[in-house]
Amino acid sequence: MMNWMTALAAAAMISGAASAQTAACKEGAPGLAAKAKVSCADAQKTALARVPHASVRSAELEEENGKLVYSFDLKRKGMAGIEEVQVDAVSGQVVSVEQESAKDEAAEKDQHK
Repeated sequence: MMNWMTALAAAAMISGAASAQTAACKEGAPGLAAKAKVSCADAQKTALARVPHASVRSAELEEENGKLVYSFDLKRKGMAGIEEVQVDAVSGQVVSVEQESAKDEAAEKDQHK
């Protein structure tokens, strides 16, 4: 009985460690990372706390509307589209959370080309 419980606990720890991995933040323009006061890892934790049970599809550090932000595309299993969460790279506060359909996401990618 104890071996079964030990194996179950180990599996839970491994599963938790895998979901806690940090996605690398792509820099939208050279030099932005030097301006950030908050790390990509800390910003990602903030974004994932705002959208529980999600995984990071992409992470980018960019300037948007004159503000330096980390932008995370988060995917919830079983839900259509993505949640885009922006975290201020200076204060660490959530700036916005928007649900984007697959169509919205494709249009946004076309704009960035």
